[in-house]
Amino acid sequence: MISESNRIEAHLRVGQEFKGPSYSFQTRQFDRFEIVSGEKTIPVEGRLGDVPALSMPTADDGLLILVHETVDNQLTYREWEKFVSFAEHKDFTEVLDDHRARGLPETDFVELYRRYAKSLVAVGSGEGADQRVGLKTEIVAGANPYTGAITALPVEVFLDDAPRADVQIELFDRAPDGSVTITLHRTDENGSASIPVSPGHEYLVDAVAMEALPNDDPEAGGVWRSLWASLTFKVPERPLK
Repeated sequence: MISESNRIEAHLRVGQEFKGPSYSFQTRQFDRFEIVSGEKTIPVEGRLGDVPALSMPTADDGLLILVHETVDNQLTYREWEKFVSFAEHKDFTEVLDDHRARGLPETDFVELYRRYAKSLVAVGSGEGADQRVGLKTEIVAGANPYTGAITALPVEVFLDDAPRADVQIELFDRAPDGSVTITLHRTDENGSASIPVSPGHEYLVDAVAMEALPNDDPEAGGVWRSLWASLTFKVPERPLK
């Protein structure tokens, strides 16, 4: 995403393949909503109901990191097959064995989920670098997609301050014509991966972790929590420098 003015606007969307409704600014729905610029962290300000959820002036030049962490939301599984499909798609099928080992039912159980989203935005020169921002799980770009002529972007995936080795990354690639391609990748033993990129394309990088909640009574609350890390950015037709 590139801003050529001194104002940043961003929509909050939840959906598939870059599609989904735009959610308004609602303080009860997030724990963090910030703009990170170098060593500065600026809380996102807004009025309840604002769409887009972020619309703020900025005097900063360079690479900005938009940070958004939701509160816990919940999903009730009425069918075991849906949980199996989710676990298989996100490549953590071990949770299926753990679920049975904990004596949990195969229907009518609750999963909590929380999203940890980052978006890289270039203002002016776009110079700068992505960085860790202290999310429980996050994806960090190892290069600036706006200022260099790149065909692959290195990324690192973290959970609880540790690299996530040998885990699946899902890459959503939206071409200039609006078509979306989805590919799967894996981190190495250091939690790093290299994802292919092309000029003029927008990207969403996604990595999901699952943690067992210390609760084996499905009537008392969630028994699993999924943690969704994402990183969005655009590769310009030509590098900004």
